[in-house]
Amino acid sequence: MRFDASEKLEIIRLVEQSDLPVKLTLNQLNIPKSTFYDWYGRYRGKGFDGLQPQVDPERTQWNQIPEHEREEVVKEALEQPEKSPRELAFHITDTRDWFISESSVYRILKSRDLITRPTHIVMKAADRFKDQPARVNELWQTDFSYLKVVHWGWYYLTTILDDYSRYIIAWELCKNMRSDDVERVVLKALDITGLTTEERPKLLSDNGSCYVSSDLKKFLEE
Repeated sequence: MRFDASEKLEIIRLVEQSDLPVKLTLNQLNIPKSTFYDWYGRYRGKGFDGLQPQVDPERTQWNQIPEHEREEVVKEALEQPEKSPRELAFHITDTRDWFISESSVYRILKSRDLITRPTHIVMKAADRFKDQPARVNELWQTDFSYLKVVHWGWYYLTTILDDYSRYIIAWELCKNMRSDDVERVVLKALDITGLTTEERPKLLSDNGSCYVSSDLKKFLEE
C-alpha cells in the first residue's frame, strides 16, 4: 500500500506519541520497521518535503537513447531513405558498436516526421508456400526455439529442416543466438548431406537479427 506525504507524517506522529514500543506500534499499523525508519530519517533531514515520493532521474531514464545516437539514426535515415526502420536497425547494429531496436528507430523517425510509409504491411498468411519444393534438399528451413532449463537458464535450439521431407537434418543446442551459431549448424547439415556447391539449397528463415546479419551473409556467399 502506498502512502502520501500527509499519511506518512500522521504515522510518524502516532509512533512518537504512542505509549507502546515502536515495534509493537508499527505491528499494529502493519508498517515494516525499515520503511518507517526510512520515512523518519528523511523527515528529520528535510521535514515534510522529505516525505514526498522520491524520484531518481537516472533510474527513470536508464534506457533512454543518448542524443548523439538519435542523431545518428536520423542521419542514416536521410542518407538511405529507401530503408525501412527494420532495415535501418539492422544496418546500424551491424556498422556501429551499439544496438538499437526496430521500434526505437521507428519512434525516433516518427518524432522527426520522417515516417512516410507503414512499418508493416498486413498480409493474410497462405496455407502453403507459393513455390513448393519438388525434391529433397531444394529448400531448408532454419529457426531458433527457446528452452528454459530450471536452475541453468535459457538455451536456444537451432535446427535445419528439409522442407520437402520435413526431416530435421541437423540441430544444435546453443547458449546464444548469433550468426556463428547458425553457421555451425549449416556446416553440419552440409556435411551430413554431402552436398556440393552446385547443389546448394535455398535457406528460409524468419529474418531474425542473426539471420540478416552481414557476417552470415558473407558466410553464405562464401
